[in-house]
Amino acid sequence: MKGRIIEEKIFTLLMAFSSLAIFASLILLIGSVIFKGAPALDLAMVTEAPSGGFYLGKKGGVLNAILGSFFLAGGAVFISLVLSIPIVMYINHYSSKGSLLNTATRFSIDVLSGVPSIIFGVFGFSIMIILGIKASLLGGMITVAMLVLPVMCRAVDEVARLVPEELPESVHALGATRYDVIKVSLRQILPGILTAIMISFGRAIGDAASVLFTAGFTDEMPLSLLQPAATLPLSIFFQINSPVAEVQNRAYASALILTAVILSISLSVRIIASKMKKKVVK
Repeated sequence: MKGRIIEEKIFTLLMAFSSLAIFASLILLIGSVIFKGAPALDLAMVTEAPSGGFYLGKKGGVLNAILGSFFLAGGAVFISLVLSIPIVMYINHYSSKGSLLNTATRFSIDVLSGVPSIIFGVFGFSIMIILGIKASLLGGMITVAMLVLPVMCRAVDEVARLVPEELPESVHALGATRYDVIKVSLRQILPGILTAIMISFGRAIGDAASVLFTAGFTDEMPLSLLQPAATLPLSIFFQINSPVAEVQNRAYASALILTAVILSISLSVRIIASKMKKKVVK
């Protein structure tokens, strides 16, 4: 009996230490970005596009990269959401449980989730060459959509599998069609879908490897889907590699902007999802 109590205390301490380590890592990460980036952050950083010689220490900002990141990540998440919902609804409501198609689909999603982003970038670049698409915002959206599609599918699928079996059965008992069941299920898992969107958006807006060859980079504002677009991760990469100390400090300021955007979206989605959970059937 004493051995079990000791074992329980040991694992309790391990869990507490793991939780503390995660929290401390987050605090250290955010703290270092704020400490190094806040002094270089000013209004021009978020309201102006880079001027001539910005990466050599002259005036300007990263407004083009901020807008480019939002457009690219938003478009990619929208594309992946439109594709993932039918996939998840099919394997949960149309395909029989344990079928070969069902198993193969989930296995493919798991494998794609572990593929490095640079591989998606190379694949997207190859597709763009075949289709004759130049490096552009559209090319970046398509490539990043492929990157976040397995993340979106996996997150939505996990939530969809938690829907009580009695719920679709009761809907069927009322004479409803499968389409009606899907509508009820979607309303039930809406908080989970919002969380999946948040996770996918964070992955999309923070990725650099997949957009390096597909979205390109420019100091101009993103005004067309067929023009190159800058993103914050690439802007940070180019600034941190500058030999000018002032430009390196701007890289941390850009990282602070990116961190603030992701944290704001995460908190907003969690607040909305918590309110929607009140309407979820348990």
